[in-house]
Amino acid sequence: MQRTYDQLAQDLCVNGNPAVINVLGSTIYGMNDFTHICFFDIPMFSHIPNLVYLAPTNFEELVAMERWAIRQEQWPVAIRVPGGPVQHASEPCDDDYSQLNTFKMVRPGADVAIIGVGNFLKKAEEVATLLAQKGIKPSVINPRFVSGVDTQMLNELMADHSLVVTLEDGSLDGGFGERIARYYGTTEMRVMCRGVEKALYDRYDVEQLLTDNRLQNQQIADDIVKALIG
Repeated sequence: MQRTYDQLAQDLCVNGNPAVINVLGSTIYGMNDFTHICFFDIPMFSHIPNLVYLAPTNFEELVAMERWAIRQEQWPVAIRVPGGPVQHASEPCDDDYSQLNTFKMVRPGADVAIIGVGNFLKKAEEVATLLAQKGIKPSVINPRFVSGVDTQMLNELMADHSLVVTLEDGSLDGGFGERIARYYGTTEMRVMCRGVEKALYDRYDVEQLLTDNRLQNQQIADDIVKALIG
């Protein structure tokens, strides 16, 4: 896809052609030599006007998004196929994504909201469980769209949340978290972004990569507690 960036912009998005693109390997669990790492897909795709970039969290949501994307005729759609162990939905998935950039509240809470992109939604839920043991009940959000923000939901969070945490399986630089941080930039909302540091990784160990980027569940939970308590 890096080699077809111009075609994405000129031939699909400028003309609004309703193509469907499956983006494979966009995960730390994929190929791990530096010529085939797809850590940079969100910065690359999500900033092209008219391109809808979806991040399903599990198998069922992937299928639902595929069906919608194929049937709709308004936008070119890219789908970030989840990596890592296959995850399954615990409840029915939506089948209509025509209301662009609408996030989904998976677990309502207060004080802190954790937004887990794609397959990192499970990580967000696991971190929320760790925090619950300390008396903190965070909101957990599935953004679904990584090419835009749900301004209504982000505004509503400001009423009873002081911290928003973003978790993404990809590059921090230019990624989804930075989009959220930019939105809240002139407000009192604090934003903690967690993802992979920009670098040319080669033959890395997944667990070590997670640890080095403070993406292990306990590390994230500890950092959230520290941010809330001060």
